Amino acid sequence: MSKLKDNFITLSYGSGGKLTSELIESLRKKFSNKILDELCDSAELNLKEERIAFTTDSFVVKPLFFPGGDIGKLAVCGTVNDLAMKGAVPLYLSLSLIIEEGLSFSVLERVIDSVSFWAKKAKVKIVCGDTKVVGKREADELFINTAGVGVIFSQDIRISSKAKPGDLIIINGPIAEHGLAVLSARQNLGFISKIKSDCKNLNLQVQKCLEVSKKISVLRDPTRGGLATALSEIAESSDLGIEVYEEAIPIKKEVKKMCDILGFDPLYIANEGKFICFVGKKDAYKVKKALGKEARIIGKVVSSHPKKVYLKTILGSARILLPLESEQLPRIC
Repeated sequence: MSKLKDNFITLSYGSGGKLTSELIESLRKKFSNKILDELCDSAELNLKEERIAFTTDSFVVKPLFFPGGDIGKLAVCGTVNDLAMKGAVPLYLSLSLIIEEGLSFSVLERVIDSVSFWAKKAKVKIVCGDTKVVGKREADELFINTAGVGVIFSQDIRISSKAKPGDLIIINGPIAEHGLAVLSARQNLGFISKIKSDCKNLNLQVQKCLEVSKKISVLRDPTRGGLATALSEIAESSDLGIEVYEEAIPIKKEVKKMCDILGFDPLYIANEGKFICFVGKKDAYKVKKALGKEARIIGKVVSSHPKKVYLKTILGSARILLPLESEQLPRIC
């Protein structure tokens, strides 16, 4: 922990960016092992003949309800998506609740109804859980912790954190909607109320990709820290360079407009229903077609400038995309 520059944890350490990586790295060393050191959102466990994916996550979003979603939907989709990013078919989830004294039963029931609905949509079962109640002002209404288990059925699927030279990068749709939707609800910014969170289960979309290609090397959902941070992490772990093209990255007009007004960079805003797929060039167009009309090829993996991500701008210049340094929008997942 001595390498951290601060004596105390701040919100920036939960941003999903550079400080989060530093915090995780300082803690990870105490548990270092081959599985953990892959630094994927899900661990692959080889149990006799079966390949099991296992993940855990916590959800602390504020407010509990926002345009396009709520903490219950977020808990299911976030956990399911982490399993899907390993190429697994999600099967089982746990659900643990930390409830602040004073939370209304009607609010809790709405959240649990949402959990039930989205679990059924994802075709997963809630199979165990826990409930704790803490005193007033000892939490913030409701926190949710989950764990998820899935099965990787095909021996041909080998998803890791490392891309391959020549891979093309595909994203399944427009970015930056989730973070702005949460901000809108938190600050009562009525002028961006039309923007809804993209929060959704991605497992069925991922399975479509895996059905048409065995050349997928990396799957990643760019949540905290956004697209730029996810790309930076993959470039770092792969020891390769990445080039992405600004004009190819899908961003809705209303999202771009609100980012310009608020001074945010959409490349660093969280998503909850998007993923990037690194796939061999020969299969890229098959994967893009499988993902539907919103999918775009946004860049490629190169051997030059290892560990760096270059954004080729609309104006023809280039800039390095660094991982998020500090928090733009805290408590968004």
